[in-house]
Amino acid sequence: MTKKKYTIKDIAQMAGVSKGTVDRVLHKRGKVSEDAHHRVKTILNQIDYQPNPIARNLKKNKIYRICVLMPDWRIDPYWEPAEQGIQQAIEEFKPFGVTVDKFFYHPHEIQSFVTKANDILNSTPDVLVMVPLFQEESIKILEECREKNIRVALFNNHINTLNNEIFVGQDLYQSGKVAAGLIDKVSRCNAKIVVAHLDKEAHMELKENGFKSYFEEKKHSQINLISQSFHTDNDEKFNSDVSAFLELHQDICAIFITNSKAHKLIGQIKRSNSKITVVGYDLLEENIDCLRKGQIEFLIHQKPKRQAYLGICYFVEYFLFGKEVPTRMLLPIDIITSENVGYYLD
Repeated sequence: MTKKKYTIKDIAQMAGVSKGTVDRVLHKRGKVSEDAHHRVKTILNQIDYQPNPIARNLKKNKIYRICVLMPDWRIDPYWEPAEQGIQQAIEEFKPFGVTVDKFFYHPHEIQSFVTKANDILNSTPDVLVMVPLFQEESIKILEECREKNIRVALFNNHINTLNNEIFVGQDLYQSGKVAAGLIDKVSRCNAKIVVAHLDKEAHMELKENGFKSYFEEKKHSQINLISQSFHTDNDEKFNSDVSAFLELHQDICAIFITNSKAHKLIGQIKRSNSKITVVGYDLLEENIDCLRKGQIEFLIHQKPKRQAYLGICYFVEYFLFGKEVPTRMLLPIDIITSENVGYYLD
């Protein structure tokens, strides 16, 4: 049986009051006599009245504005799925009085981040959804958002000084432990294992710390862990640095790459004729190709599309339905192999 939808006019007639009185009771504004208030509330309870927040917002012509600040996916392809998640949110929520504006910054240039962030702050949106690649600058932006009463959601990268900001992403420390467990299950004893940072960012240290903690807890004293950073902005120098490193450490049995650039190491590993177990992150086309060829054993899927979408969705549900915004939303740590990768592709 379909439940009848009651209008304010219906409720007013049932309670024996004016439509204006019902409106004041529903929205808790203006003066209403105790008797009228009681009669209206009694009817509301009897019919189990549920207000329609979407209709109310549309009637008030309230437009909520959300700004997204994230690295430019045209420079770093890891962020392309995140941009797709944002576009999905734009299309879904536009009919409900929510606008989403995208601001892209260069992933390796601090000034680009600061400039775009200031453009957003000067426009005073209701919400800022941000990827905080640059920690110190991000903290300053968060402080300004608090002063301007701008709500903030962070995704992908975590900042240790969170206050009222929400975070959507993975537990990076735990994902490092997962990577270590995978390597531990396939590597030999007396192993030399490398944690490789390609274009190191602050959040990668959380993954490395989690990785190291796994072996500390297991008390694997025979494991030799090495941390090494490489820069990829100059292909010739990058290839030379990796080649020299592999030549110096010919007994490496496994490499954990802490971001989406695992594929960049594969060429040099093949040239060294070494059988090295590789664990990396993210479903870039190049990584998937290496995974299917057996050159990468495992990829950890960080779900950037889902992260970006949820960062917007939580606040839309808050605006429209009054739903509480979670302070932390940690996504599952999915392990991708050549056998199951097809299930994760659109």
